Amino acid sequence: MRRLLVLACLSLAGPALAQDQNFDKVEMKVTPVRGSVYVLQGAGGNIGASIGEDGIVLVDDEFAPLVEKIKAALAGITKKPVRFVINTHYHGDHTGGNALLQQDSPVIAQDNVRRRLASGGTGGNLSSLHFDNPPAAAAALPILTFEHDVTVHLNGEDVRALHVPSGHTDGDAVIFFPKSNVVHMGDDFVTYGFPFVDLAAGGSVKGLIAGVETVIAQLPADVKVIPGHGAVATLDDVRRYVAMLKDTRAAVEKALAKGQTLEQMKASGLLDAWKSHSGDFVTTGTWLETLVNELTGRAPGPFVPHN
Repeated sequence: MRRLLVLACLSLAGPALAQDQNFDKVEMKVTPVRGSVYVLQGAGGNIGASIGEDGIVLVDDEFAPLVEKIKAALAGITKKPVRFVINTHYHGDHTGGNALLQQDSPVIAQDNVRRRLASGGTGGNLSSLHFDNPPAAAAALPILTFEHDVTVHLNGEDVRALHVPSGHTDGDAVIFFPKSNVVHMGDDFVTYGFPFVDLAAGGSVKGLIAGVETVIAQLPADVKVIPGHGAVATLDDVRRYVAMLKDTRAAVEKALAKGQTLEQMKASGLLDAWKSHSGDFVTTGTWLETLVNELTGRAPGPFVPHN
């Protein structure tokens, strides 16, 4: 599972890298979450699915080579069709199946998801972690977009997608399933350790903290939380995650105020107290660079489409 997670994260680089992966042995694990909601886990971001008599609302769709496995997994639960697909953000490990699924089911996403998929460009933390995104095919572009929020009324469930500005990226959406008491947080919340914040795509740790705290305030204590990657979690898990974000950001902010450089922070082990969050994808050093780059103003301004 850990290896698949690393491959999925590396596949943020887009279709070219994804084509080099071998998806033949990937198994699509299906787990009931609560009520009408299930989670599907393969080799990309977690897929949420609201399933009922009206059909299926799918949240994210991993990679194109896995679409038939996704369909087969859903067919094991219901014969009803996929009615809508909602993207939580633009990265390829969450949108790779768009073009194939949209042949039958419209894709919904926040405005900036369509813009970034259409234009392509560079993503990353502006330091050690960066990648190029070629423009997506027209068939992969969401045909329904929203600015702030949108609700899909299906299966007796008011599935609401809420824009979280400047978090993991600038096009993030958190998906609420209020009747089932489940929320899918996309990559604004992950359980593999330090999160990846795509500064080059308008993301920020400050915005991530604000967005997740906004979501927490809207959730009941016993909610089930589907992260962008990892096992289904609890609200307490999300609170601990936000505390880590705040504490590491504050530590770096304090060090910068003292005039310390990135190299000095690394040498002093500034974030060693949180090294248990270090992973194969986002290491302690990568997270430190992300925080320094944001706090020193290296992060870009508002989204500007490529010509």
